[in-house]
Amino acid sequence: MKQHTQNTNDIETISLKIASPERIKEWSFGEVTKPETINYRTQRSEKSGLFDEKIFGPDKDYECYCGKYRGIRYKGIICEKCGVEITRSIVRRERMGHIELASPVSHIWFLKSMPSRISMVLGIPTADLEKVIYFAGYIVTKVSEEDRVRYLKDLDSEYKAKIKSLQDEKTKEHVKEMLLTAKREIESIQEGKVLDEVEYYNFGMKYGTMFEAGIGAESIYNIFKKIDLHKLLSQLKEELEKASNLESVKVNKRISLIAAMIHSNIRPEWMFLSNIPVMPPALRPMVPLDGGRYATSDVNDLYRRVINRNNRLKKLKDIHAPDVILRNEKRILQEAADALIDNSIRHGQASGAVSQSQRRPLKSIADNLKGKRGIFRQNLLGKRVDYSGRSVIVVGPDLHLNQCGLPKHMALELFKPFVISELLKKEYAYNIRGASKLIEDGIAEVWAILEEVIHDRFVLLNRAPTLHRLGIQAFKPILIEGNAIQLHPLVCSAFNADFDGDQMAVHVPLSDEAQTEAREIMASDKNILKPGSGDATISAKLLDIVLGCYWMTKEINGEKGEGKMFSSPNSAITAYDFNEISFRSKIKILPTTSDKYKQFEGKLFETTVGRLLFNSVLPKDYPFINSEINRDKISTLVDDLIEKYGIENVPKMIDQIKSFGFKYATHSGVTWGLGDIMIPEGKKHIILGAKEKAKIIAEHFDAGLISKEERLRQTIEIWHGAKAEVEKIMPATLPKNGSVSDMVLSKARGSMANITQMAGMKGLITNTSGETIEFPIISSYKEGLTPLEYFITTHGSRKGLTDTALNTAKSGYLTRKMFVVAQDTIITEEDCGTKEGVLIDKNAISGMEVSIAKHIKGRFLAEEVVTKDGTVLFKKDHFLTKKEAVQIESLGISAVSVRSPLSC
Repeated sequence: MKQHTQNTNDIETISLKIASPERIKEWSFGEVTKPETINYRTQRSEKSGLFDEKIFGPDKDYECYCGKYRGIRYKGIICEKCGVEITRSIVRRERMGHIELASPVSHIWFLKSMPSRISMVLGIPTADLEKVIYFAGYIVTKVSEEDRVRYLKDLDSEYKAKIKSLQDEKTKEHVKEMLLTAKREIESIQEGKVLDEVEYYNFGMKYGTMFEAGIGAESIYNIFKKIDLHKLLSQLKEELEKASNLESVKVNKRISLIAAMIHSNIRPEWMFLSNIPVMPPALRPMVPLDGGRYATSDVNDLYRRVINRNNRLKKLKDIHAPDVILRNEKRILQEAADALIDNSIRHGQASGAVSQSQRRPLKSIADNLKGKRGIFRQNLLGKRVDYSGRSVIVVGPDLHLNQCGLPKHMALELFKPFVISELLKKEYAYNIRGASKLIEDGIAEVWAILEEVIHDRFVLLNRAPTLHRLGIQAFKPILIEGNAIQLHPLVCSAFNADFDGDQMAVHVPLSDEAQTEAREIMASDKNILKPGSGDATISAKLLDIVLGCYWMTKEINGEKGEGKMFSSPNSAITAYDFNEISFRSKIKILPTTSDKYKQFEGKLFETTVGRLLFNSVLPKDYPFINSEINRDKISTLVDDLIEKYGIENVPKMIDQIKSFGFKYATHSGVTWGLGDIMIPEGKKHIILGAKEKAKIIAEHFDAGLISKEERLRQTIEIWHGAKAEVEKIMPATLPKNGSVSDMVLSKARGSMANITQMAGMKGLITNTSGETIEFPIISSYKEGLTPLEYFITTHGSRKGLTDTALNTAKSGYLTRKMFVVAQDTIITEEDCGTKEGVLIDKNAISGMEVSIAKHIKGRFLAEEVVTKDGTVLFKKDHFLTKKEAVQIESLGISAVSVRSPLSC
């Protein structure tokens, strides 16, 4: 073997360099000269082809191609008949070959990537270089200064002779102009100048002996071979001294590139390939499919193009084909080499290599390395793991906060090693095969052992995309029937999950340390607060829960048993159980001595049975809530519970609120149909009035009294006003205790704006560039839109959808870049002792609710907080609780300096 494979643990650093043609040949175990891969009859690799065993090593361990030598005892021998070395077949993953090119080609990375390195070495624009390399222009390679002087002398003498014979001044001027043009042309011919076809032809006819020009990558390769880097560097340094500010930037870049090349012992002509390395065949496999066909890696197709074109060029050279044919062949060889190295850079051009059968761009070597689907990120950094599964999620309303429902057969597969271990311990089986057989048969003992195994073990659930750390949380598995994973409804907001077909992945932490970490750090009941803001993620904002709580705590006049008095909350609940009063009727109750009713100081208070039942699920010492419970109230309640009882006790309380909400949301039977929303009667008058006003404005415009901009602004104002009026009269059309108003008022779902669009009017729409279209959508969805109205609305909707798709990719990429920047910054100490902080200023906070308290709670102070009269409220390094943050806000302090890792 030629290569010495080091132990990967011994490698400390890896440096990437350009390989010289000699180095490429050193790596190679032989030249690939044929485009064939595998013989269709024998199913063996073809000789001198892309899978040749002589070059890349044997297909089968210790067996040569012809079969003369078989077995490990012949290790290291090279078969004299077929030339294959007797060794392990794994060498096909590391042995490389090479293709010797009939004409050098440029390496697309050094030509096309910004800034172009080939262009920087020569100091010629990239566009001009591309013309030369793709045979659309010529580059001047040599200029004879003697001939230049001779041509200039001849011009002068010709001009003098011509002038003598001319009388007319105008003609003399014209001849002089021609002389100057010709001189400029002669002077402009310098080494490295790029000429197009027409210029080359004209200059060739006029000054043929003065210069030589070349075309194609070969001509630039030859220029590069002659370059003396040390000489070029000193020339550039001289240029830098004379250069202007703008030019000096370019020259500096060139100097640093040339100096780096000298330092690394790299020659510029190595940016061109005269030999192309061939990847080891096991890294570009051909996999046999059913029916005698093969699935092959795209790289093989790209190599075959290069070999075919190269062989054809060699043949054409041998038979001395005309120059025009050779040029075309060299150009398509250049394109084939480009596509092999990096096909995606070439996408912009029509000549990007495309798969014949599937009409898609082929994946080149670079495409297989770069990006999310490349070898680094897909295969090396993120592998698929064992002991994991995925399934659709459904709601599990009866689960506790730290539980998830796991399908039985899925759990059995995930915990198989543990189950096998227990089966062997309990002597139901005596070896692994026997235990696996019992698991396949699904005997009762297996399920009993599975129950034991998963007791007190946690599994991780992950929902893609994992945008923050709460995208992966640990749960205790509960075995369930069926194929779907059950998820607790309150963790949905952290995962951003819903139950419309979302899938989640399950992973099993195997070691005891991993289990401890899952239990104590990653468990969902330990992650109630968002790490970013300290707000509760698990607030019971779930729509059904809010609706159930609102429906139960609402007061309705004239319900059964209104005005009755009861000696205690329990007696009122008993009366409700016996159907003597309604749960929403106003009743009076004498409070008990418990802490819950302390606020009423022993006096009668008015409430409903629904509110008593709701308060009964809250802690015994939590003050009685005597109001309708909507979404905002539930959020405040959860924050309050966390502050008062601590994170560890809250999950149980939230679970009780959840069960209460679900139970009564079901009892409420809230539903709605199109008939529940009515079109307001006053809408017609509002629309007619607005049309009249718009008509008057149009007349003013026609009469030239107002400008186009004013007409547009005034029309838009009229229709905005009309919509606002319709919105005002909408609530009156909803039945007061109907399902729709319950949903809107509880803030469980929808808003008055939605109802206005459904039954009032849709109003004005913006177009794709964000300008308001002056034509209003007068119809509501219930009445149905006219074709024109429908067409106008689709404008903005389409833009919304496309923007969402584009912004998702952009924000994902931004997050990734920020991670790359910040991943080496690790906080290792409690206090770095900095004097600086970050100022949180009320005036700088954007958003609807400008609350400084929200931004400073849970932070450490970088400077003391002083009131307007000079009293020190809190000292430096004090930790602010929510109460203290609210106190600071109430005192009118508008700016607070807090500690932050940013000022570390």
